[in-house]
Amino acid sequence: MQDPKNNSAVCDAAASDQESIPVVTLNDQRLIAQLAKAEVLLAETSEALLRARADAENTRRRSQDDLTKAKKFAIESFAEAMVPVKDSLEMALMLDWPSFEALREGVEITLKQLNSAFERHGLLEITPVRGEKIDPEKHQAVALIPTNDQESNTVVSVLQKGYMLADRLLRPAIVTAAQASPH
Repeated sequence: MQDPKNNSAVCDAAASDQESIPVVTLNDQRLIAQLAKAEVLLAETSEALLRARADAENTRRRSQDDLTKAKKFAIESFAEAMVPVKDSLEMALMLDWPSFEALREGVEITLKQLNSAFERHGLLEITPVRGEKIDPEKHQAVALIPTNDQESNTVVSVLQKGYMLADRLLRPAIVTAAQASPH
C-alpha cells in the first residue's frame, strides 16, 4: 500500500511540472500574431527607409553633378557667340586696308556682331544721358562738376558705359555728376 504522504508528494511534483509548462491562452495567441505582424511591418519599413535614403543620396549626387556641369558650361553659348567676333577682328588685322573708311566699316560690322551677341545673352548696356538723375544702383559718380544749368546729382558726362546681365549689375556706368552752384 502506498503511503498517503508519498501520494501527496507525487501530486505536488506533478503540479509543479504543470506550472513550468507555459499555458498559452487565446489572448496570448492574439498578442503573438500581433507581434509577428509588427515584426513584418518593421522589416518592411526598415527596407523602405533604406531605399529612401539611397534614393535621396542618388538624387543629391545627380544634382551635384548637374550643378558642376552647369558651372563648367555656363558660358558655352556666349563663347559660341564670341567666336565670330574674334574671327572678324583677326581677319581685320590680317588684311591690308585700302583706306580708313574700309577699316571703319569692318570695325562697325564687328561691333554689330558683338552687340548682337550681347543682346542674345541678356548683356545690356547702361548708357546714361546728360541730365539723367544719378542712380547709385547703376551709376558711379567719380567727380562733381559745378554747374548752373543742371540739377544736382544728375549726369554731366559718361566716362564709361556700364553693363547689366539680366538683373545683375556687372559694372556701373562711370559718370561725372552735376553739383548745383550756390546762387
